[in-house]
Amino acid sequence: MITDEIRRHAQRLWDYSVIEEPLEKSDCIMVLGSHDDRVANYAAELFHAGWAKYLLFSGGVNGFTSTIYPHSEAESFAAIARSHGVPNERILIENQSTNTGENFAFSEKLLAASRYRFQDFILVQKPNMLRRVKATALQVWPRKKTIVSSHKITFEDAPHPHLTEEMLIHELVGDVQRIMIYPAKGFQIEQPIPSDVVASWEELVSLGFTGHLTR
Repeated sequence: MITDEIRRHAQRLWDYSVIEEPLEKSDCIMVLGSHDDRVANYAAELFHAGWAKYLLFSGGVNGFTSTIYPHSEAESFAAIARSHGVPNERILIENQSTNTGENFAFSEKLLAASRYRFQDFILVQKPNMLRRVKATALQVWPRKKTIVSSHKITFEDAPHPHLTEEMLIHELVGDVQRIMIYPAKGFQIEQPIPSDVVASWEELVSLGFTGHLTR
């Protein structure tokens, strides 16, 4: 049972993880795959609003999203963008990555092998992944300009037909753990973590929300 106390701790992790930066016109909108197709819808909105001329979808297949999409995350998101009228010639697809670091590494290889020399990116992901995405981008793409953005939803609105509230809390706990430990591994830049966020994270771990922790 998800109690109000659990929701209070989860809300604190959500508020910490969700960051937003002002949009600026960029070379490319890079869309990192996930289980939430609202990410793809939002990316199409940004394209039609003229924030960039290209969409790069990045994401392969994992155990969870393979139960949601018939193809890779990137291909499935690209299909959504096409359904919103994004021309195929404005879409690039990287469909092998299985984590955030690989999203950047494999996309870099794709772009290096192409005629595109993008330097300015709008990075689109779920709201609660934005801090992790930004910290990763600053680590692995320090010479590129990156702005993170997402569709505007609250913690209460984040669950969807494939993600329960309980699953969301497991995910939040796992994402904050990665923010804690990934800088030492060279995956992300260091992020300040307020003591109340740490306390809520520890409480949720003690209550068993450990399903998304990395081992």
